[in-house]
Amino acid sequence: MDCSPFWLLASFIRMIIDFQRFLASERPGWNELERMLVRLEAEPNARMTLEELQRFHELYERAAASLAKLTTFSFEPETRQYLESLIARAYGEIHETREKRRRIFPLRWFLQTLPQAFRRNIRAFYLSLAITLAGCAFGGFATAFDPDSRQVTMPFGHDQLRPSERVKQEETAAVDRLTGRKSTFSAFLMTHNIQVSIFTLALGMTWGVGTILMLFYNGIALGAISFDYVADGQAKFLMGWLMPHGVIEIPAILIAGQAGLLLALALVRAGKRARVGTRLRGVSRDVVTLSFGFGLLLVWAGLVEAFLSQYHEPVVPYDAKIAFGAIELVLLCLYLGKSGR
Repeated sequence: MDCSPFWLLASFIRMIIDFQRFLASERPGWNELERMLVRLEAEPNARMTLEELQRFHELYERAAASLAKLTTFSFEPETRQYLESLIARAYGEIHETREKRRRIFPLRWFLQTLPQAFRRNIRAFYLSLAITLAGCAFGGFATAFDPDSRQVTMPFGHDQLRPSERVKQEETAAVDRLTGRKSTFSAFLMTHNIQVSIFTLALGMTWGVGTILMLFYNGIALGAISFDYVADGQAKFLMGWLMPHGVIEIPAILIAGQAGLLLALALVRAGKRARVGTRLRGVSRDVVTLSFGFGLLLVWAGLVEAFLSQYHEPVVPYDAKIAFGAIELVLLCLYLGKSGR
């Protein structure tokens, strides 16, 4: 074998030329793999498409093959170290088994997660609505056939005055009787309604019995008061009084019942081999999502009730209040029914 200095120099030059060609052909793939890794590391919850996953795996295999070829270029330790680091990072992403930390994006949660959870469990909502409507029917019939039942079926002192007397009193009251107390009154409404709703949800752990009773009772009060005002010729006042906040508050309570019934169904569901704890964990995410959802709705309802619903003619026309409530109802239906599809 010729081991002359000229032969060794020629071999070294040829090796350098081969290495430069090798880098020129492989470096774009390494750079692309590194860009994908940077994106995955910056957004741990990012999801790749099937094509992106296939490309990522192809680049990983090419980088591993390149590392094997680099053993012939012992004069390039820096490139070898770079590739070893790149491959290790890619291997970690491919074979990661730990649960990645979850990041919450409020706007995405509001526009997608909440309405999707609502629609996913729409049957529980329909059941909550049916129970409440049954209570409304019971309350209305009780008031119609037994007027003395008002003392039992009507909360908040509505049994003390006839509707016409109440309307006259409200319309002749001071223009702004909540001066300096709007924020306090609004906060009271929010906290009270949220407490009642959380209680309704939590009673789902009584295998749904408590949730059903709460929904039915709320329906009785709503049905009794509504029938009383309509029978006394005060339907317009009733709509102008209830609709601005009621079209949000009542669905919020129904959603609380929906979440409570989800818990109940997880407890009593027959034919499921999974343990109770497993079934509860299966619905826990939707229950929490619905809980925050009805909380937000009740905050809005509290604001509207304090700053709008308590003002009647001649201060605020009933038609304007009814129109406002109708717009709210349409927007709520579109939001829950269409958002996030």
